[in-house]
This record gives sequence, structure tokens and C-alpha cells, in this order.
Amino acid sequence: MRRICLVATEESGDRLGASLMKVLRQRLGDGVEFSGVGGRGMTREGLTSLFPIEELSLVGFTGVLKQLPKILRLIRGTVDAIVAAQPDVLVIIDSPDFTQRVAKRVHARDGAIPIVNYVAPTVWAWRPGRARTMRGYVDHVLGLLPFEPEAFRRLGGPPCTYVGHPLIEQLASLRPAAAEQARRDAEPPVLLVLPGSRRSEVARHMAVFGETLARLRAQGVAFEAVLPTTPHLEATVRAGVADWPVAPAIVMSEADKRAAFRTARAALAKSGTVTLELALSGVPMVTAYRVGAVEAFILRRLVNVQSVILANLVIGDNVIPEFLQEACTVDNLAPVLVDLLSNGPIRARQVDAFNRLDTIMATGAASPSVRAADIVLATMRGGRQGTS
Repeated sequence: MRRICLVATEESGDRLGASLMKVLRQRLGDGVEFSGVGGRGMTREGLTSLFPIEELSLVGFTGVLKQLPKILRLIRGTVDAIVAAQPDVLVIIDSPDFTQRVAKRVHARDGAIPIVNYVAPTVWAWRPGRARTMRGYVDHVLGLLPFEPEAFRRLGGPPCTYVGHPLIEQLASLRPAAAEQARRDAEPPVLLVLPGSRRSEVARHMAVFGETLARLRAQGVAFEAVLPTTPHLEATVRAGVADWPVAPAIVMSEADKRAAFRTARAALAKSGTVTLELALSGVPMVTAYRVGAVEAFILRRLVNVQSVILANLVIGDNVIPEFLQEACTVDNLAPVLVDLLSNGPIRARQVDAFNRLDTIMATGAASPSVRAADIVLATMRGGRQGTS
């Protein structure tokens, strides 16, 4: 019996973990046992989580500091359970503030347990010294972005393989069919409004986003605004748009969100993974990002990349305008949206760049989950066994 421990503490990591577990079970059949930390998706694939991942739904540096005693207790309990389980491999998935600490402590207590890190920490953006430190306790890193293997090599980190971003497995739901493309090209255009996926993000972006839509309408720009969100944010979002002079249509299901992506002509978005989702959908955008004063102070001194926009980093060119902190104003956002909605040069440059993404992010015939599973199996104690 093969024993595999996995640790994922956010929904995005849980989705990756669930897909990985599905492939591992296909390869190993009934000869595998899963344990560790995960959410609903990983639970459906056979993992009983040590604790609900909602206990770690923190945002930002201040959130971590406030709950540090609790986090440390959960780390200790997770490490104890993993060492007691004596797994053939430990897979830590994203959430580096938690999972890297777990991995270090597991390695210190039992250096024979191989450790695979799924979703590379952003050593290429800030704290590059982490890469060399990771070499002491991580056997292999699975990168979601094509430039990450070279970054880890340059920084002296552990071996890193690009396995592919999960979004490339979802292109069919992101790309418009003929009728949807016709709506994308029709008037008035659909404008996506994406203020964030967490309450703190929504709170920081709603006012300036609403003012930007008002500016467009005052200038005579025609559009239909659609604001995708999630059920747990519905009340926050509806309160935030209550006084907007331009009322957006609010959609909450993943299916409705993807449908909006397939018909939208442009987007006003908070920086994050959604920028890559929009780029793969072929939706030009302008991005904004505001954080708290403490986080802004720290990030300005630590971040070392030419852009904070994920899509820009993957493309290798700053084609998507970004307005951060004090620059996140109506005066900056509104003119770019006018260009994007009216087929201006900023839009044309983005569309051209987005057309290159399929080639940049290609993984060959195997899906990201299969590529990840192959490396996990190869890294197990005793090497790959039971694979097909």
C-alpha cells in the first residue's frame, strides 16, 4: 500500500490536489492511501482532512500576525500527523506561509520522506533567497508558469519542472463559440467588473470601480456591466454597488461567470490569477490593485518584478496597464477602458499578445495533472511503482 500525504489550505490548492489525487488513484488503483489537509474537492477523492481549511482563510500580513498562535498549533499538528503516517511522499500545494513551514519541520524530523512542492513559491518576484533554502528540504518543485524552472535554476533552488497551469485544461469553457463571439463584437459591449475574490479586496476596489463606470457613462460610452462574484461575497458586493450610478448585472455561479468571460469585450479587474484567465479568454483589460498600508510598505521594499500582472509575466511584456495603490484612480482607469471598448491601440496590442499564450503555455499531449502525477510518482521512496 502506497501512502501519500498532501497539504493544501486554500480552495485553489484544493482543486489542484483533487485533480492530482484522481490521476494518482488511476495509476495506483486501490493500492494508495491519502491523508493530510484539504478541502471539499480532495475530500471527495478520498482524503480526510486534519482540520477544515477554512480555519486558515487569512488575507495579508496582518491577518497572519493576528492568528499566529493558532497557525503554529495547526502546523505542529499537521507535522506530527505526517511523520506518524510515514508516507512514501509528501506533496505541499501552494499556501507557502503554511506549507513551507510544514515541509521544513517534516524534513527536520524525518529526512527520508520525499517532498514535492506543487505551485512554485514566487521566488522570482520577492524573497529570492527562499529558492536556495528550499533546496535543503524540497526534492522537486512543480511550476504552473513556464518561466519558473529557469528562475529556480538561476536562484540555486531545487529542481523545478513546468507542468502547466490548470487554466489550460479549461480553454473550452473560456473561449467563445460563434454566437458568443458575435455578442462580444456587438453593441453595447459587455464590460466585466472584477473587484476581487475576498472581502478585503472588494472593500478596497468597489468605490473606485463604481466611479470609473460612472465616468464612462458621463462621457457617453455605452456598455453593459457584468460583475461575477461568489455566493459568500454576494452581500458585500450588493452593498458595494448600491450607490453606483451604473448598476452591474451580478452573476454568482461559475458557469455564469465563464459565460460572461466568453461574451465580454473588455474588463476592469483586480490584479491576480484572473488576469491570466481573462487573457486566455481573449478579453483585454485594465488592472488595479490596492492593499493596506502595512502590506504596501513591505511589498514596495521586497517585490522585484517588472509587473505584478500574472498575464504580463507569462507573456514577457507589459501589455496590460496596471495601476497600483495611489495610481488606482478614475483618471487613470477610465481612458484605458475607453480604448479597450472602442478597439483602440491598447486593445490591439493585448489581443495580439494573448494570441501567443497557447504556444507559450503549451505542455504537449499530457495535461498538467498528469504531468504533476508523473513527477510525484517518480519522487516516491523507492521510485515509481504501480504506474501505467
